[in-house]
This record gives sequence, C-alpha cells and structure tokens, in this order.
Amino acid sequence: MLDIKFIRENLELVKAGAIKKHIEVDLDALMALDEKRRELTGQLEAKKAEQNKVSQEVATADAGTRMALIERMKPLKEEIQKSEDELKDVLTEWRQVMVQVPNIPDISVPEGDSDADNAEVRTWGEKSRFGFEPKSHIELAELHDMADFERGAKVSGFRGYFLKGMGVRLNFAIWNFVFDFIQKRDPAFVPLTVPSLVRREPFIGTGYLPQGEDDLYKTQDGDFLAGTAEVGAMGYYMDEVIDRSALPIKFLGFSPCFRREAGSHGKDTKGLMRVHEFFKFEQIILCEASHERSVAFHEALLENAESIMQALKIPYHVVVNCAGDLGLGQVKKYDIEAWVPSEKTYRETHSASYFHDFQTRRLNIRYRDADGTLRFVHSLNNTAAATPRLLIPLIENNQQEDGSIKVPEALVPYMGGISIIGSAQ
Repeated sequence: MLDIKFIRENLELVKAGAIKKHIEVDLDALMALDEKRRELTGQLEAKKAEQNKVSQEVATADAGTRMALIERMKPLKEEIQKSEDELKDVLTEWRQVMVQVPNIPDISVPEGDSDADNAEVRTWGEKSRFGFEPKSHIELAELHDMADFERGAKVSGFRGYFLKGMGVRLNFAIWNFVFDFIQKRDPAFVPLTVPSLVRREPFIGTGYLPQGEDDLYKTQDGDFLAGTAEVGAMGYYMDEVIDRSALPIKFLGFSPCFRREAGSHGKDTKGLMRVHEFFKFEQIILCEASHERSVAFHEALLENAESIMQALKIPYHVVVNCAGDLGLGQVKKYDIEAWVPSEKTYRETHSASYFHDFQTRRLNIRYRDADGTLRFVHSLNNTAAATPRLLIPLIENNQQEDGSIKVPEALVPYMGGISIIGSAQ
C-alpha cells in the first residue's frame, strides 16, 4: 500500500505507474473519497473537542447549570454518532480503492503487456544439445518409475501426481542441497518452516488479496492456503516494531504451497510444470527503508538463486520482467528461466522481487530510525528452489541416449552416492 500523502502529492506519477503496469484503478475517485475522509475527520474531531469541553464544565457546574449543559450535549452526541457512521462508510470505500493502488515500477523496468515482453539480461551455460531426440520429463519419469501421473489424477484430480522412488530421492536431495547451500553461503538466513494455512490479513498485506483470490484455495472458515512461503513469513512481524539493530532480517522459509492455477486452463496440463500442490524454499529479507539497500539485496538474492542453478549445472537465462508482468506491489522483478530441451525453450523456475514499503505498510511492520522516527521496513523475496518443477530441467538436461539420467555432482552426496538413475530397458 502506498502512503496516501505520497499519492496526493504525486498523483500523476502514481497514475503513470498504474498505466505502465496495466492496472485499472480510479485514482480521481480515491482523491474525492480522501477529501471527504479528511473533511469528516476534521468535523468529528471538532465535535468531540466541544463534547470534552462541555463535559469538563459539567464536572464543575452547580446542579441547575449541570442539567442545562447535559441537555445541550444530547443533540451534540447524536451529531457525533451520525458523523462517525458517515465516516465509517467513507473509510470502507476509501480502503477498498486504496488496496487497488499499485506500487510504482522502477524506472529500469521495461514497458510491456505480458511475460512475452520480458527482456533478457544474461544467459548462463550452453543449451543442451543431444545426438538423439531428447525425452520429456514425463517420459523420463515414467521410464524410471519416478512419478505416476495417472494415479495422481485418480487420487488428487486434475494436475495431481505422485513422486516415487528415485523421484522422491532426487526431490529430497534438492531440498537438502539448497538448505545447506544457502546456510553456508549466508548463515544470516534463519531457517523457517512457514504455515500454508494463513488468515486473510497476511494475504491482503502481501498484495495477494483482493486481486488474486481466484487462484487461492479457501477453507470453510475463511482462511486460505498460500502459494508461497512469502505470505506466512511476511506475517511473522505483522503489527510489530522491529529493533533497528536486528535489520536486515533474513529468512529461508520452507512450506508446502497450493495454487488453483486459475486462468491456466489448457496450459501445461501434463507433468510437473504447473501443479496444484508443490514445495518451495523462499528467501525473504526485511531491511531498512532505503532504495539503495533494497536494490543491493535484490541483486544479492538473485545471485544466490543463480549460484544454485550453476551448482546444479542447469542452463538458464535471467529476464527482467516488464511492467505488465509485475504484481500489484512489485517495484522490480527478475525471473530465472531454465532451459527445457524437450520444449526447446526456457521455463521459469525462480522469481526475485522487491517492494519497498508496499507490503510492510499494509502489514504495519516498522522500525525506529536512528533519529527515533518510526519507519516501515522494506521487503524482498526470491525463490531458492521450487519442486517438483525444478526436476524438469534437471532430469531433461542430464538425460543420456540410453534413457538414463546423470545426477548432478552437487547432488550425489545427497543421493547416497548414486550418480546415475536407471537405464533404458
């Protein structure tokens, strides 16, 4: 959420940001509501001040005067109640529009409508080339009994799956490798298992509600299942003031994740790319309210994720997301997309974003600056690993002509020394 004072003073800039992100919000209506909110607040404060003044007079008045003052207060009390009700209605409308106002994208974010307009920043590794027709991850998984999609659909429904045998071992190997890798690379990251069942407030705070409700699973009690550890982890310090000396705070959050994949009908309907239930390690940082610090941490988070991909020797490229492919609160985002040989294209495996104080203003997460001023911290996040999706480029890029799969050297210790999975029968 942007500061309403900032919106008032930079209205044209905020309008331009919404247009660049292709997000429709009536900012003129917001300004009218805000003017009404401020007017009613001033009137209500004046009436309450008068009420307090009369109450003080009542306390010291004689019996006759006291009764006259009490009678005088009756219509004032009714006016205050009427003003409070009117202000409450205006505030409801004001808040509904406020949560629709997008953050302003960084000047370096390219123009564009969708992910097709994202701009390549760099590539790493050579695209895998084979002297044979590469198999898809589905074929490889079924060949080695690493997954069962048919029974997964029978038990779980559309996009359901079972991981089996070496599929499970490889999945666990990735988790353990990523955990150790981040801990060794930056011990300041505190491991955190994060709830997936989360109340509405953290979803609103992180910007997933109200706009993204269609893609969330909802319980009969009005709670939601999160599609990323970011939601629960960001709620950790909700409504708290953090000691400045504790910043930056870094979490390595792990959680099961759930997404309905609304709007993805017909896309990646088979395999492990776009499933309803998966697992993620997420890097989350809370830092001081400094654009320069946010930018520096954003690049550092991306470097962590790239280093994981390089250690696993998975070819990839990095793209900077265009404005039309940014979420409501994101100032800037990078995606890492891994090379998938069977599709002859890159597919997303990681996303790195920073938000300034957009999320923390909604979540009321603050710290006291050196001069004693309360400020909202800045927030950032980036995928460390999402499985089973990461299995797709991993096994496809490491397949051999006989159908066997080479285990990346970095994972061999986590596979009990297994360096090759199966062979074609």
